[in-house]
Amino acid sequence: MTDLDEILHDLVVANRILARENVVDGYGHVSVRHPDRPERFFLARSRSPELVEKADLLEFGPDGQPVKDNGPEVYKERFIHAAVYEARPEVMGVVHNHSEELIPFGITGVPLRPVFHTGARIGGEVPVWDIADRFGDTDMLVSNMEQARDLAVRLGGNRVVLMRGHGSTVANMSLHTAVMTAIYAQINARLQTTAMQMGQVRYLSAGELAATLDLSAKGTLGANRTWEYYSRRAGFGGD
Repeated sequence: MTDLDEILHDLVVANRILARENVVDGYGHVSVRHPDRPERFFLARSRSPELVEKADLLEFGPDGQPVKDNGPEVYKERFIHAAVYEARPEVMGVVHNHSEELIPFGITGVPLRPVFHTGARIGGEVPVWDIADRFGDTDMLVSNMEQARDLAVRLGGNRVVLMRGHGSTVANMSLHTAVMTAIYAQINARLQTTAMQMGQVRYLSAGELAATLDLSAKGTLGANRTWEYYSRRAGFGGD
């Protein structure tokens, strides 16, 4: 396969992994930046992630619109991906989901913080974006570039931003790491919620977080191993 073929194959796998791990359900989506035209990205047509195939993948421009006209129906919130890629040139993969485990941290004022070593993937700060702050009463969907750019500003240089009463958006330096971050954000939220019910939580220290993120940056946090593991669980790879 060519590099682009491999990237598009991985994007299909990413959709299936996120569905298999219940990070997305009938809703949610994942994208990858175009390797040769960085102002563009690939995202599936409007379809449940568990069902996405290579033929469903479309190319989008920096305005969040499909490059080819008169194509199939597309996700209404595709602008999220366009705005994050616009604001963060180092980002290569973006995930948007409505994980139930994450929702409480966006509506209670309790911050989502890393509680275990692989949970450090979410970073030391997870901001919350509230669409109502600038746009008042809406249907809660990010349906244009103005809203999406406001979300991207709140994301800032972080890996995860929670969306009040909606879900989250994850951005990372590769498609693989974006998917792993989305998975471990959900796991971290579940563990943190359980721990808070048991008593006072001891979170990762600043030094522990820095050391773990350094491993992640060097690619020694098992990124390839976890991608292989989750790919197999989603039905890809092996004999």
